[in-house]
Amino acid sequence: MNPSSGKPFAPSCERNREPILDILRDAFVDRGSVFEIGSGTGQHAVHFAAALPCLEWQASERGEYVDVVQSWLDDAALTNTPPAIVFDVGQDDWPKARYDAIFTANTLHIMAWPEVERLFARLPEIMSDDCVLVIYGPFNIDGHYTSESNAAFDGWLHERGAHMAIRDLAAVDALAATAGLQRIALHPMPANNFCVIWKRR
Repeated sequence: MNPSSGKPFAPSCERNREPILDILRDAFVDRGSVFEIGSGTGQHAVHFAAALPCLEWQASERGEYVDVVQSWLDDAALTNTPPAIVFDVGQDDWPKARYDAIFTANTLHIMAWPEVERLFARLPEIMSDDCVLVIYGPFNIDGHYTSESNAAFDGWLHERGAHMAIRDLAAVDALAATAGLQRIALHPMPANNFCVIWKRR
């Protein structure tokens, strides 16, 4: 909780927002609309939307958390952030709109693997023909942890929920390929994370 505002606050968002923004400035330079899957507190949404005013940034979260996201959007009062929408990858009714950019941070290791599969299976429904997908978070490479801290983090995830785990990049690449996406960039980030960029072929 942020003592100055009373809103839920994630310190990690404050730490990683500038390195991610550096990637998004380039990845989304010619984009018009972004769908953010799993907006968390909403801190990323307001920071990125403020820095990238030419983008319409559509935040989303599961029903029990969407009011938190909206509280950040309301306080920021930006013209390019429509109201946050309730969204869960497992729901039947996905948005009817199509977006030329999709962003999600620190979500794949929280979802169960079948949810990750469902996410990629249904992404084509909301992607424009040349959509760019950016995913931020930890990944294993060639079946191996990229750091001791990620190995420890994965152990913590398993203790929190058996369905949680750091995902292997090759497995995610395979899902992306089935959605018509090709990886075009892999950016190492602070704290042993990555920004991975795919584009619809």
